Amino acid sequence: MSIRTIRVLEEDEILRKTAKPVKEMTARTITLIQDMKETMYAANGVGLAAPQVGVLKRIFVVDCDQEEGRRNPLVFINPEILEQSGEVTDNEGCLSVPNRHALVTRPEKVKVTALNEQMEPFTLEAEGLLARCICHENDHLNGVMYVDKAEGPIEPNTKENGWA
Repeated sequence: MSIRTIRVLEEDEILRKTAKPVKEMTARTITLIQDMKETMYAANGVGLAAPQVGVLKRIFVVDCDQEEGRRNPLVFINPEILEQSGEVTDNEGCLSVPNRHALVTRPEKVKVTALNEQMEPFTLEAEGLLARCICHENDHLNGVMYVDKAEGPIEPNTKENGWA
């Protein structure tokens, strides 16, 4: 496993492209997923999509439960959001837009279907931070960034606003 370079919005057009579906699990895809997990943790993130590391595949990983050193990464391959309900507006950041955040409205709850690392289908109902992460990372697969949905200015992270 290795840590990959996270692409930055101002420097890389790949973040604006639509990712392609994964048709089969290969050794390269297994390595990609492991590298994505390591990269996400090394960057102190809670989610990472394949386009963020320069790969146009419909894969993302999330881990919104990292308290007390626990790791519980979830892998989503070819995800599809089936249902959304409610709305929550909150600050959001992104590893591909470093040191910035903005208010974004996302669904309070989502129902998503995807394939896991063994290419087995699963369905997950999520709410709160996990729902926000799923929506954020799924947007990456379609070339959409949180800055496109920002409600107000994209602000720098500072100690004063609790983001540094």
